Amino acid sequence: MLEERMNNEQIAELADAMLALSNREEAFLFFEDIFTIKELQAVAQRLAVARLLKRRVTYQDIAEQTGASTATISRVNRSLTYGAGGYQMVLDRVTQEDDADSAQ
Repeated sequence: MLEERMNNEQIAELADAMLALSNREEAFLFFEDIFTIKELQAVAQRLAVARLLKRRVTYQDIAEQTGASTATISRVNRSLTYGAGGYQMVLDRVTQEDDADSAQ
């Protein structure tokens, strides 16, 4: 189980650090320090792929829009289908926040 492999003190501290961030600006500052540009782009790309997969966009269109390889798209799709539910949870919450912002 992936959760067991991820359950160590360093990863727990990273999760706690992310939970301690108060806003987007703090997140940007933290991301700039902790990730290389390539790492940050790769993580952001995976989230964009997940969002498009949830909208049932084709692999070809996702590849064109995000620059992701079909292997990355497939990996994200597998996580959406068989994973722990993390993508789904985050996308649902971000969508709710976007809907709330639009209503104001």
